[in-house]
Amino acid sequence: MRKRMGAVLKLINESREPVSFRDLIKALGVTRWERDLLEEHLDSLVESGKVAKLPGRMYVAAGAAGALRGKLSLHRDGYGFVVPEDGGEDLFVPARYLRGYMNGDLVEAQVVSTRRDGKREGRVTALTQRGLTEVIGRFEALGKGGRVVPEDERLGMDLFVAPGATGKARDGQVVLAAITSYPTGTRGLEGRITEVLGDANDPEVEALTVIRKYELPHFFGEDVLAEAARQPQQVEQEALAGRVDLRGRLTVTIDGETARDFDDAVSVARDGDNIRLWVSIADVSHYVHEGSRLDTEAYLRGTSVYFPDRCIPMLPEQLSNGICSLNPDVDRLTVTAELLFDRDGVMVDSRFYPSVIRSAARLTYTTVKRILVDKDEEMIATHAGLLWDLRVMEELALRLNARRRSRGSIDLDLPEPQIILDLQGETTAIIRAERNLAHRIIEEFMLAANDAVALFLENHPVPSLYRVHENPDPLKLKDLAEFVFSFGYEMKLNEDKVNPAALQQLLAQVEGKPEERLINEVLLRCMKQARYSAENLGHFGLASPSYTHFTSPIRRYPDLVVHRILKRVLAGRLKQGDKDRLASKLPDTALHTSRRERIAMEAEREMVDLKKMQFMRDKIGEEYDGFITGVATFGLFVELVDLFVEGMIPVATLPLDHYQHLEKAHALVGERSKVRYRIADRIRVKVAGVNEARRQVEFALVSSQERGAAAPPAQAGEEYPVIPIRGKRPKQKKR
Repeated sequence: MRKRMGAVLKLINESREPVSFRDLIKALGVTRWERDLLEEHLDSLVESGKVAKLPGRMYVAAGAAGALRGKLSLHRDGYGFVVPEDGGEDLFVPARYLRGYMNGDLVEAQVVSTRRDGKREGRVTALTQRGLTEVIGRFEALGKGGRVVPEDERLGMDLFVAPGATGKARDGQVVLAAITSYPTGTRGLEGRITEVLGDANDPEVEALTVIRKYELPHFFGEDVLAEAARQPQQVEQEALAGRVDLRGRLTVTIDGETARDFDDAVSVARDGDNIRLWVSIADVSHYVHEGSRLDTEAYLRGTSVYFPDRCIPMLPEQLSNGICSLNPDVDRLTVTAELLFDRDGVMVDSRFYPSVIRSAARLTYTTVKRILVDKDEEMIATHAGLLWDLRVMEELALRLNARRRSRGSIDLDLPEPQIILDLQGETTAIIRAERNLAHRIIEEFMLAANDAVALFLENHPVPSLYRVHENPDPLKLKDLAEFVFSFGYEMKLNEDKVNPAALQQLLAQVEGKPEERLINEVLLRCMKQARYSAENLGHFGLASPSYTHFTSPIRRYPDLVVHRILKRVLAGRLKQGDKDRLASKLPDTALHTSRRERIAMEAEREMVDLKKMQFMRDKIGEEYDGFITGVATFGLFVELVDLFVEGMIPVATLPLDHYQHLEKAHALVGERSKVRYRIADRIRVKVAGVNEARRQVEFALVSSQERGAAAPPAQAGEEYPVIPIRGKRPKQKKR
C-alpha cells in the first residue's frame, strides 16, 4: 500500500485533467479497507501544498488550481487573505501557514482547495517584497532597551528595541520604529526608534497615529502646492468660452453645517407637469489636468478622508475650498446635467454641458428642514425668495424616491453616529446623525445625475468608470431565504440570484414589525461591497443597470476621471486611440481607487472607534440598553441604543450554561436553560471594561428582553464581574 501511496502524486502530476477520488481508487487498485488511508494521504498532500483539491473530491497538481500574486492582509487572530493584484477574489490562508509573514507583504500564493461555494484556500509559496519597513506603536521601556507594541494588531508581534536604539522615547509614548531585522525561526522582529510622536492621549498624536498606520498621504509637497498656487482664485473671462451661462438661474448649494468644499449645486423649474432639474458639479478637471502634479497626487490619495475633527483632502485647499468650491455669490465653472422628469419620476430628456453658475445661497440641511418640515416662520421669512424653488425640489425628490423604490432600490437607512468634540478634541457626546428631508432631496438629485451620466456614456459607447454593486453571495441568499421563511416571509430566488425588488418588498413587509431590525441586520450581511470597475456590472443595491460617480470630483478621484471622459465626449475629442488608451488604463484606476476607498473607510472607522472608547473610559459600571448586532461561539456583540458604541459580552460571563452557536439562525442558545440570544434582541448591559488601545469595550449582561426564554435575573445584591482588560488604562487628561 505504501508503494501505491507514493504513486498518487505522480499520477496526479502527469494527468492533464483533474483526477477524481474514484479514478484514483481504480488506477491504484485500492481496496475498500484502504480507502481511508488513501484519503488521509491525499489530505496530507493538500495540506503540504503539493496537490490542490477541487469541489467534488477532484484533485489536480499544484499550480493547476491557480497561482496568484498579491498583498497579504492578516487578521489579528492570525489567519489572512492574499488580495490579488489583478483584483480577483481574495485567497484565504490559515494561520498555521503564515508564520514569518507580516501584514502588507507582497507574496506569491498557490490555491490548494476550492469549496463548492467557490471560496478558495491556499498557501503562500514565496515572499516577493516586505510590505512594512516601519512600525508605529506604544513604547514600553525594558531595562536600557524596550519594545514597541504595534498600533496595528494584525502585525501579531511586538518589535524589540536594543539598548542604544531607543532614541529619546519615554515609556508610554507613541513612536515610529524602523525595522532592522525581520522575524525568523529563532529571532523576533527588531528595530530602532526613529521618531517620537508624543503622548498617546494627545488628539494630534491620535490622528497622526491613524494616519501613519494606514499610510495616508497627509501633506502636500512643495511642487504640488506651487502648482495649486498658480491656479486663479477668480473665474477668468477666457474660461467662459463654449460654456452655457446659468448665472441667471436661481441655484443653491445644500450641505452640512461644517462643510467647506461645495462641489454640487442644484436648480429646478416646472415644465408643465414635468420638473426640470439642473445638477451643476464643480469643473475640477478645468484646473487639475491629467498627468500634472496635482493629478498625480489626487490619484495617489484617491479620496478625501474624514475624521471627526478634521479632513485630509484629496486636493489642496486653494482648490478644494477655493476656486473649485461652489461658494455663494461668485462665478464658478461647472459641468451640468440638465434632466427632465415626468410626474412619475421617469427621466424623459437629458442634456450635459460645461457651464458657469453663481450660487445664490449656501443652505444647510438644518435650514431647509426648518423651512420645509418645521414650517419655521422666521426661517421662511428670511429665505422667502427661495421658498417656491425648495418646494418644487421637495416634490421632485419625492417623485424620484417613489420611482427608485418601485424599481427595487434597497434603502436600509441604518442610523449613523455623530461624534461631538470639545475644543481639546475630547469626546463629549455621541448622538444619532440626523438624516432629514433635506438630505433626501440632495441624495435623490445626486443619484439621478449619476444614473443619467452613466447611461449617456454607455450609449455612446466609450470606456468609463462605473460604480458597481454585485448580486449578493448565493449561499448567503439561500440562508437568508430560509431565515425569513421562519418568520412567515417568502423570498423568491432565481438561479441563486434575487431581484432587488424582492428584497425591497421584504423590507416593506417587515417595516414596523418586531423582527424588522433583525431582518435588516441579516440582509446587510448578505450584501457585497460596492466598488469601481471599468466594466459595467450594474448596481444591485440601487437596482440600476448603469451607475457611476460624477457628483463629487473635489473629494473622489473616480468622479474626476468621469468628468474628463464626459467633457471629451461632449467636445467630440475622443478618438479611437484615446478609447484604446482608456480601455487599457481604467481597470488599474478602478482597482486603485477601490482600494484607496477601503483604506479611507478603515481609517475613518478606527478614528471614530477611538473617540467612542475615550467617551466610555469613565463609564465602567454604568448600565445601558442595547441590542445584539452579532453572535459568535465566543460571545455576543452588542451596540448601545443611544450611544452607537459596540462591545462584546464574552460567553464565559453569560449565565452558566453550555451555549450552542446556530450560525444560520444568528443565535446563541443555552442547551440547559434554552435561553436564546439572537441578532437584534434587546438586552441591558453593564460596562465591564474599556481597552482604548484595542478599540474594545467589554460588557456584562444585566438582563435580556429577547423573544425567547428570558435570561435568569441576577440575585439580589449580586455584582456582575468587572472583566479584566489586558493593557493599561490611559490616564484621563485634566479638563
